[in-house]
Amino acid sequence: MPYICCMDHFPGRLKKKLDQREADNSLRNLTSMEGKIDFCSNDYLGFARNEDLFDRISEYLKKHQLKINGSTGSRLLSGNSALSEGVEQMLADYYHAEAALIFNSGYDANLGFFGSVPQKGDLILYDELSHASIRDGISMSHAKAYKFQHNNLQDFEAKLDMIRARIETTPDNVVYVVTESVFSMDGDSPDLDGMVTLCRQYGANLIVDEAHAVGIFGTAGAGLLESLGLQDEVFARVVTFGKALGTHGAAILGSKDLVRYLINFARSFVYTTALPPHSLVAIRESHGLLKESIGQKQVSLLKKNIAYFRSRIEELGFKEAFIQSNSAIQSCILPDNLVVKQVARDIQDRGIDVRPILAPTVPKGKERIRLILHSFNKKDEIDVVLKLLYTLWKKR
Repeated sequence: MPYICCMDHFPGRLKKKLDQREADNSLRNLTSMEGKIDFCSNDYLGFARNEDLFDRISEYLKKHQLKINGSTGSRLLSGNSALSEGVEQMLADYYHAEAALIFNSGYDANLGFFGSVPQKGDLILYDELSHASIRDGISMSHAKAYKFQHNNLQDFEAKLDMIRARIETTPDNVVYVVTESVFSMDGDSPDLDGMVTLCRQYGANLIVDEAHAVGIFGTAGAGLLESLGLQDEVFARVVTFGKALGTHGAAILGSKDLVRYLINFARSFVYTTALPPHSLVAIRESHGLLKESIGQKQVSLLKKNIAYFRSRIEELGFKEAFIQSNSAIQSCILPDNLVVKQVARDIQDRGIDVRPILAPTVPKGKERIRLILHSFNKKDEIDVVLKLLYTLWKKR
């Protein structure tokens, strides 16, 4: 039978996968919710829409005659600049790190790190709810990987103990441990003090993804590790700028040797066009804004909204439906894809932007409405969405 390839012939196996997603109500579609009250975006502090930040970026570009639209190439070819190196030094200083290396996104940073740093014979322990970018990076590695139960320090120690013999009999091999300081789907945090202690005890290298903690926790938003005084106790940190900082890009923080290694071996750094000057200036200016009183006011407003939200779900009597979280991410469990999609549509019809999180993005039975709180949300908006969600939750 001749090979058939044309625009009208979509492979049957791929069509079957789409049909299966549709059958179990997990098919994803792109939607726009412009004009609705935002309880969905990662723009925690409103920086993505901040006019002052926009003006600062524009003024910096004009002042320094940066009339260029693109970086023109990868950092190792034509895409490097004094600006990019200056922003990296600023990031190292801001986050109290020895060095920083900018990546085009948090996803690229995790792919680059886990796809290049762990070697054959090394071992990786990762939290079972680690972000897809971490797991995808691990899949590119030649190291063996084992997961431990989510935020379970006892299971984590048991897994470390299980591989103790391998560490002792192969001294050249390294154990890498990865977790998130704030998990993107549950909004909860691990016992970072306990993990640091155990990693020190077992000689493991800890990597922490701070994507959802940067801008909210720590001195001037330097992250949860910094707020606990643990920033010097980890092998690497991943910080991203597309959430609380309202811009784009990410950086890996660590030693100068780690940065030098990544420049040479992280494929998602080596083989991609660098961020353009506008993005680099945006990263620079967003950190400046965050450090100032105007930025810290937004952090304070966000934390007040988080506290108010938690008090209201307790008053309404459905605190048990929510995962415990002190972050901006608040998830109400509503098992079944069909149910959670319908609840989301009912809320959206009232002019409020919430999104259902479906299996397989989260485990089956843990489908949810994930509410994201912001500094700009009003208390009456929180009241409206919670009362509506409570009514729908009771009817489920």
